[in-house]
Amino acid sequence: MGHAVLTAVGAYVALMLVLYFTQGSLLYLPGIPSRELTASPRDIGLDYEDVRLRTADGVGLHGWYVPAGDARGTLLFFHGNAGNISHRLDSLRIFHRLGLNVLIFDYRGYGHSEGKPDEEGTQRDALAAWNHLVTVRGEAPGRIVLFGRSLGAALAAWLAARERPGALILESAFISVPELAGDLYWWLPARWLARLRYDTREYLAGVQCPVLVVHSPDDEIIPYRHGRALHEAARPPKTFLQLRGDHNMGFLSSGAEYVQGVDGFLSAHLTGHAAASR
Repeated sequence: MGHAVLTAVGAYVALMLVLYFTQGSLLYLPGIPSRELTASPRDIGLDYEDVRLRTADGVGLHGWYVPAGDARGTLLFFHGNAGNISHRLDSLRIFHRLGLNVLIFDYRGYGHSEGKPDEEGTQRDALAAWNHLVTVRGEAPGRIVLFGRSLGAALAAWLAARERPGALILESAFISVPELAGDLYWWLPARWLARLRYDTREYLAGVQCPVLVVHSPDDEIIPYRHGRALHEAARPPKTFLQLRGDHNMGFLSSGAEYVQGVDGFLSAHLTGHAAASR
């Protein structure tokens, strides 16, 4: 009996050590489904420019700039923790129809971007994308919408607390990595094992622009309570848009309700621009 207990305890401790030292590979999934770009905006009828960014620590990033005629603003797109920009064409189509230019890019270690992802590095990636819009393209900060989905929402919130965008949209977002780890690995002291933070709720304390939080009660990866907690933490003006459908497809499953909800938020808060009516 004593030997069995020791074996179980040893296995438990070993599992905690594995989670502690490999959590980067659990969070960042650039190879799922692939780092290869499998499509481009041209496949859905959209013109685009290849964009090359250089971060403060010298890492080269790759992205696309998709212009919209008579744009109401520019959306800086932070995608989730898996795949690359070529897997986000459905969202690019929606935002284009909403009258937004879009800059979407891959974090370091994703797609055609150089390097290896880590928390500080992805924050530098976010800042490089912002600087490209403001300094290279001359976009007014008040016309920039920061959009983040899942992991990308934490980066969008981090950037919004540092800069002054026109609006912030957080879709399927988590409170923080420790909080999410506690939900996913409830049988481990996961909150205390988390070395990565991505504390979206903490960042929101410094965000001064209008915030839209989008989440589905059917989200099987990030519990709905995370979205509600983030909406509660955000400063006014703030809006909550409830989706239906799972973590990855909720925005598509919700169809017109999603599009109309985002459009209404932009019409109310994006500086100097009325509804796109598209």
